[in-house]
Amino acid sequence: MAIRLNDIAPNFTANSTAGEVTLHDWMADSYAILFSHPKDFTPVCTTEFGAVAQLAPEFSKRHTKVMGVSVDNVEEHEKWKRDIEAFAGAPADFPIIDDTSLHVSKLYDMLPADAYLKDNRTPADSATVRTVFIIGPDKKVRLTMSYPMSVGRNFAEILRALDAIQITDGAPIATPANWLPGQDVIVALSVSDEQAKAKFGEVDIKLPYLRLVKAPEK
Repeated sequence: MAIRLNDIAPNFTANSTAGEVTLHDWMADSYAILFSHPKDFTPVCTTEFGAVAQLAPEFSKRHTKVMGVSVDNVEEHEKWKRDIEAFAGAPADFPIIDDTSLHVSKLYDMLPADAYLKDNRTPADSATVRTVFIIGPDKKVRLTMSYPMSVGRNFAEILRALDAIQITDGAPIATPANWLPGQDVIVALSVSDEQAKAKFGEVDIKLPYLRLVKAPEK
């Protein structure tokens, strides 16, 4: 079954570079980013995991934990981490789980139902395992992204999306196209002009249904 927005993120327990982890317990009351890749020691994914290592302070500031999913085993992950850290110049301290069984990949619909492993598996055999999930503290899936093998993920965009999710969480606002932190946000249609002024202050009415206000403090 496909994972839809606002579904409860399927829970799982798996071995990882940080020992055995159970997703919901590991998250506690944090946001989480779950991102996957098709094989250790591959060039694009090395740059991606390096980017995550470099962004660790930014995720921490946003009360967000990060977990990598790989269809290789923990022993291979530990060896690969040395390459990641050498490339990135930053420690890869986030857990990378062992999904050699494809349990998590199937649970999160990253692979077709008849996904397989075989001897001498290549990255192409698990090519669809290049997905990102942002999960809220309520354990609901807030965002999903899937990438082809040839396109490196833009973690600046993932961080921007996380900021947008967090600033709109529980508030009657949305973010416009290309929004960046600090820029104006859109008032929800459920809020009248008078209510918007009372709640947010000055309202910039571009169109009757498109009203901008200063972004609230997180």
